Amino acid sequence: MLYDITIIGGGIVGLATGLKIKTQRPELKVAVLEKESEVACHQTGNNSGVIHSGLYYKPGSMKAKNCINGYHQLVQFCEENEIPFEITGKVVVATKKEQLPQLNFLMERGIQNGLKGVRSITMEELKEFEPYCQGVGALHVPQTGIVDYKRVAMVYEKKFTALGGVVLFNHKVLDINDLNNSITINTSAGDINTKIVINCAGLYVDKVAAMLEKDPLPIRIIPFRGEYFKIKKEREYLVKNLIYPVPDPNFPFLGVHFTRMKKGGVEAGPNAVLAFRKEGYKKTDFNLNEFLEAVTWPGLQKVAGKYWRTGLGEYKRSFIKSEFTKALQELIPDITSADLVSGGAGVRAQACDREGGLLDDFAIQETAKAVHVINAPSPAATSALSIADKISELALQKV
Repeated sequence: MLYDITIIGGGIVGLATGLKIKTQRPELKVAVLEKESEVACHQTGNNSGVIHSGLYYKPGSMKAKNCINGYHQLVQFCEENEIPFEITGKVVVATKKEQLPQLNFLMERGIQNGLKGVRSITMEELKEFEPYCQGVGALHVPQTGIVDYKRVAMVYEKKFTALGGVVLFNHKVLDINDLNNSITINTSAGDINTKIVINCAGLYVDKVAAMLEKDPLPIRIIPFRGEYFKIKKEREYLVKNLIYPVPDPNFPFLGVHFTRMKKGGVEAGPNAVLAFRKEGYKKTDFNLNEFLEAVTWPGLQKVAGKYWRTGLGEYKRSFIKSEFTKALQELIPDITSADLVSGGAGVRAQACDREGGLLDDFAIQETAKAVHVINAPSPAATSALSIADKISELALQKV
């Protein structure tokens, strides 16, 4: 069979894109290729389950526009499809006086992005929201929630296939050949022929793009592992909903936080350390080729040279539980190492350019027969339906 569009990657963005395309053009033959035996096994299934509000992102950026639009689409989708979710609100807390200007900046940015009800709160009000939290300043953001994104992705898959879309599991992409009239995707389960490719391969988006394009992408995907602890059940009362620190402007994805999970429990974390393989969920996971590809990339070398102290601090929190606990105690002093048990880990696909720039915004690159989603970190799960609108618009122009 010759597919009109083939999407590589059965994560939440790939599935949302398939759903959008089939909804708009039900006559098209659309397939999603997934190398695992089920959907959402990687970034989608290993994140903290937060429905993001759009507080942090530069006004007018792809993240800002897609997060806010995606938030509303996601909430509506969950309501229509009876997917459990909660709009819990969250607090963003400054623990040092020098963080107060950044906290005020965040509130102004949230207002610019159209958030309703975001406001500065007193420390007395902070205690009402989170009785065990301390700080010198705080914001309350009502438009934040929690959901199980794996469950969301599974409903995207169900609706996509109900419209005639096909999800092909255990199809790991090995090579791609452009044969003028069509593209042949060589997979571990046989060849797939298609007119157009949408590359939503996450951690492997750069590798997949290199199979198809003569000119390589100007980035490399660097895997950063984020490790979580869970709070013991008898101490979950320390956290009511979501507690976030003021982010470091240089590394907005750093900073441990507390998240009540929709599927149960409370997570604390993550840190962020270089993973030694693309899907390196454990400290012992190692792939020599993938490790060398990361550490020989000039961009990562420049990042390491400039911010090695920050990186060292993240590794200390990775290997020394008491250091991780200290970071958590800045927000909740009563928490102890004994309250924490090992949780899961996720791996963030972080695009890094040759000059050492860690791409912060979403990035999509279009070529003659493909659309490559080259950077879609958090809040991509929240934003997936909105990102899918853009991807499907680009892809449908090619069919």
